[in-house]
Amino acid sequence: MTDIKDIFLFSYRELKKVRTITTVAMFVALSIILGAFTVPIGNFLKIGFSSLTTVSVGYLFGPIVGSVFGAVTDVVKYAIKPTGPFFPGFTLNAIIAGFIYGSILYKKQVDIKRIFIAEFFVSLFCNILLGTLWLNVLYGKAFIAILPMRALKNIILLPINSFMAFAILKFLEQYKQKIK
Repeated sequence: MTDIKDIFLFSYRELKKVRTITTVAMFVALSIILGAFTVPIGNFLKIGFSSLTTVSVGYLFGPIVGSVFGAVTDVVKYAIKPTGPFFPGFTLNAIIAGFIYGSILYKKQVDIKRIFIAEFFVSLFCNILLGTLWLNVLYGKAFIAILPMRALKNIILLPINSFMAFAILKFLEQYKQKIK
């Protein structure tokens, strides 16, 4: 079993490889494309598929690369297609999500339980708590007023996101050596 210090060290070393940078750049482009297929549901809810790229990068390259990927992707997406004002809190969410996925999935065998746990923590911390807080800060909407609908959306999407991530990572697991 690889301990947490080694995971961060290995992930940091991944960041220095040209192949990693080029692969991550392709995932950034894919994330932007998938982001175009986001479905807004009201002013404060949206459903999208670009998180699958964050899961994939975290699985392939670890928490350090996943965090960098999250930051770069958030800024590039905003530069290409701004939706509202730029807010660094959402960039922090993307960094944390990449960190969580990388910490839980990197150098581990793909299994649904591990993916569900990663999705749960990302949903809880990034989407429900911090995301709602950032909307409160940005728009002055009452935290408690928008929290229930955001929590319900994330509870409903948790098994769906987990299954989609499991399917993608099972595919990547087969081709991991060719990708890396």
